[in-house]
Amino acid sequence: MRRIGLISDTHGLLRPEALAFLQGCEHIVHGGDIGDSRILAQLAALAPLTAVRGNNDRGAWAEAVPATAQVEFDGLRLYVIHDLADLRIDPAAAGVRVVVSGHSHRPKAEERGGVWYVNPGSAGPPRFRLPISAAELRVADGAVMPCIVELVKR
Repeated sequence: MRRIGLISDTHGLLRPEALAFLQGCEHIVHGGDIGDSRILAQLAALAPLTAVRGNNDRGAWAEAVPATAQVEFDGLRLYVIHDLADLRIDPAAAGVRVVVSGHSHRPKAEERGGVWYVNPGSAGPPRFRLPISAAELRVADGAVMPCIVELVKR
């Protein structure tokens, strides 16, 4: 079984709980609003990293981060975008099985038309009364199972 870690909306704060959760992942995907290039370095030290730029990522370091990304694992294609409202492709037609996004800070995993749409929520500073969360994809024998985890109990 493969374990792919999903994190988003860190906004400059990479919590120890997030690092512990992502430990042992084969790959990590960050859905944007990173907040600081040091977060990318810390995540890349754990596992290969794919990250996209969020609407709050600004400055020279952020210009090097793409607005969208695709990554593939043994035929499983993921498409990563910060704000799902900006999605301009038909994921199913493009062979994408999982769309990873962020932006709303609301954790959600929903399958539509054979495509999983996963928002791991926000792993950074608390916002409103939303949970502090991350997610993982468990991949085995072509099956994909997303799992959202609350990192900090409030």
